[in-house]
Amino acid sequence: MALARRETDVERRDAGVGKLERVSRFPIVSTVLLALAFTGMMISIWMIFLYAPTDAIEGDAQRIFYFHLPSAILGMLSLGIVALGGIVYLWKKDERWDWAARAAAELGTVFLTFALITGSIWGRTTWGTWWTWDARLTTTLILWFIYIGYLMLRSYMGRTPASARAGAVLALIGLIDVPIIYESVNWWRTLHPQSVLPIGSSPQLPPEMLLTLVVAFVAFTLLFSFLMVQLYQLEKMQTLAQRLRTSLE
Repeated sequence: MALARRETDVERRDAGVGKLERVSRFPIVSTVLLALAFTGMMISIWMIFLYAPTDAIEGDAQRIFYFHLPSAILGMLSLGIVALGGIVYLWKKDERWDWAARAAAELGTVFLTFALITGSIWGRTTWGTWWTWDARLTTTLILWFIYIGYLMLRSYMGRTPASARAGAVLALIGLIDVPIIYESVNWWRTLHPQSVLPIGSSPQLPPEMLLTLVVAFVAFTLLFSFLMVQLYQLEKMQTLAQRLRTSLE
């Protein structure tokens, strides 16, 4: 009986190790995304500093805009991925969607942090201060705290169904803040510039600046996609590793 139990444990361990080896292989899609992201970032950096014209009012400080806006947009859209992953997980009970939600939350935190930092630097050169309790800035900071709260909640509750459900509810509540951020410059008097890409209207940018912004956004999106794949695989590996440890205890 003891021998049979030992053989069963070994089989479980080998099966778990096999799964870990399979998920740790660097997939082709990651290689392609990495190459595209690197190429896109190099092109966008060249366009930001050498192709795009210097702003007549803000000067070279305006070039921060090409880093700030894509990271801010992706930081907000990430919460949509988190909420979608949570909803589908609650519906289908497929943990792969929860892995995607966790990965998107981590990325959203990073990209939104970068947006806040670049926005602060830009504000220092334009407004003369690192921070002001402007409506756009404040609502964005609230979203950042929502991300932090989500990550803390998931870390505290562990990799359990209850943790996934609680995270999904928090993401859905936090999603309310995203349209408020977008409309904040229209609803309140604010120092933050109006949206340069208003919905239903023509872009408020010269052609060279608009093209540079589009290329930068594509490059940031490719980088986001590459990191998303890596974090998803990491979440999968951590879940399998936890199950392997549990099965051997």
